[in-house]
Amino acid sequence: MKNWEFSKVTGSEIAIDERLSDMMGIVEGGCVYSTLFEYNDNGPKKYEIILSMYPQENYRTLTNITLYMKDVPGASAQAAHFLGDRGINILNSISLDGISDTIIIWKVLADLSFAGEMDILMEKFNALKEADDPSVSFIDHIEMKPADIGRVFRTDAGKSKTELRRGAPVTLKDGKYDVSKEYGDILGDIDGKNILLVGDIGSWIMSTTFFKNTTSLRKIDVEIPDCPGSIAQALEWIASKNINLISVFSKVKICYQTMSLELVADFANCSLTEEQFGKEMGEAFEKLNGIFTVKRFEELK
Repeated sequence: MKNWEFSKVTGSEIAIDERLSDMMGIVEGGCVYSTLFEYNDNGPKKYEIILSMYPQENYRTLTNITLYMKDVPGASAQAAHFLGDRGINILNSISLDGISDTIIIWKVLADLSFAGEMDILMEKFNALKEADDPSVSFIDHIEMKPADIGRVFRTDAGKSKTELRRGAPVTLKDGKYDVSKEYGDILGDIDGKNILLVGDIGSWIMSTTFFKNTTSLRKIDVEIPDCPGSIAQALEWIASKNINLISVFSKVKICYQTMSLELVADFANCSLTEEQFGKEMGEAFEKLNGIFTVKRFEELK
C-alpha cells in the first residue's frame, strides 16, 4: 500500500491528499494537532510536522485494539458495547470482512485513560468467553497492544531531530492545513516548496516533511526484471552513486518477468543526467538477462 505522496506548498497552505486524509482520519473542519521538529543531521530533511486529530498529551494512553467478530448482524454493536461499557473511548477505527473467512475484523485506535490496564481488560474478556456470557457471544477474540505513538516524539541524546514547538489545534479548511498560524515565524517563506506527506497507518498520524535547500529531488520510474535479487541490485547500484533514496514503491507488472520501481531520490551528491543514469544502471542489469527501462526521470522543482 502506498501511504505517501509528494506535493507543493501553496503560500503557507499544505493541501492534504484526499486519499491520505481518508486513510489517516484527517477530517475536513476538524481540529488538527501538530508538532514541529527540526532535523540536525546531514540528510535531506530540514523540518517535519506531525499531524493528528488528537492531542499529544493523550498519546501515552492510546492503544491499538483488534476485534475478531462473527459476520452476523449485531456483532459490531456488541463489540462497541463491550468497549464502551468499560470506559474505552473509540477514536479512529476501520472494519472489514475477513478475506476467505466468515469473520469481521475491526481495528480500533482507542483511549484507555478511563479504562485501566490492558491486561485487566483482557482478563475480563477471557473470563466472559469461558463462561459463555452472551454479552461477548459474537466476539471471537481480541488483541490489544500499546499504540506507542510517542516514539515519533522521542528526541533523546544522539537523535537527529529536535522538537521545536507544539502548535495549538488548527481547523482543516478546504482540505488544507495552514502552517503560518503556528509555525510561520520558524518556517519563513515556504511557497512552492516540495513536501513529502506520509501516513502512519497503524497510528493514524501524518508526517509532513520539508526538505533542505540543498536537496535536489528526482522522480524516477524504472522497469527491472522480476526475479530474486533484482531490487537489491538496483538499490545497491543507486547507493554506490551517492544517490539518497527518499521513497521506494515496487509493483509487479508481469509476474516473474517485469516489475516497476517508483523512486524519489536526492541527487544533491550525484551529477548523473537522465541519459547517464539509464545507461549505467542498464549495464548493471545486463547479467540478469532481464528487461531494464527508464520510464521517467524528472526533477521535482
